[in-house]
Amino acid sequence: MEIRFFGVRGSIAVSGSRIGGNTACVEVTSQGERLILDAGTGIRTLGEVMMREGAPQKATMFFSHLHWDHVQGFPFFTPAYLPTTSLTMYGPGANGAQALESTLSQQMRPPQFPVPLSTMRSKMTFGAAMHGRTVEVGPFKVTPIDVPHPDGCMAYRVEADGHSFVYATDVELPERLTPDVARHFEGADALCLDAQYTPDEYEGKKGMSKKGWGHSTMMDAAKVAKDLHAGRLFLFHHDPSHADELLEDMAQEARGLFPFTEPAREGQRMLLGRAAGA
Repeated sequence: MEIRFFGVRGSIAVSGSRIGGNTACVEVTSQGERLILDAGTGIRTLGEVMMREGAPQKATMFFSHLHWDHVQGFPFFTPAYLPTTSLTMYGPGANGAQALESTLSQQMRPPQFPVPLSTMRSKMTFGAAMHGRTVEVGPFKVTPIDVPHPDGCMAYRVEADGHSFVYATDVELPERLTPDVARHFEGADALCLDAQYTPDEYEGKKGMSKKGWGHSTMMDAAKVAKDLHAGRLFLFHHDPSHADELLEDMAQEARGLFPFTEPAREGQRMLLGRAAGA
């Protein structure tokens, strides 16, 4: 199972960052199957990679939630315009299929966008991702997990080839980490966790308090990784105001609690069990 980060930033895309400026998009591949987690601006680059691979293309997409930084790249996802592409797309919650299709359609209507969703000629199938109900995709077992965030959010545990990867963006860990949620995080080989704020930012010691905004600190993420025996921790959903130096400092501080911590970096590739070159 290989993981590749195409978008690691939160809220809004930024320029000039070595660590990465695109909003959330993560690819997971194994045995010829491709999963795409979220469709932030990073999915444009993933689309370019897929186009170089040639047609036909197939992918299964899981959306954590439908806030704009997790869907805004989809209109620029070139493979979706090709009739040779097949996309199975899961929206979060019981009405996830309808909500996802509606959201993608609405953001591509005037005056927001000049090209409607109907212009995309790929075969799109919409489904609902339900908490605790595992979806099997080729070698993958993907388990959606409800996590605390305004308007709701899904984390996903992805298992294949004897390894596990947990993608948990947009989660407020101090708010509520129930035993039911924790058991899905337990023992993940790689844990990708929201770490948008420093503790001072979260508590309001620098600017307004961020409590209730649906995000966590790097120390919250490190504590979860330590307590739930993760193999590696990737800090994710970087705040758009955070420069690379601050993100590196945040990771360094988190290593004091969980040594195997690093910021998720755009373009980074990882084979579970060892790192792969970018």
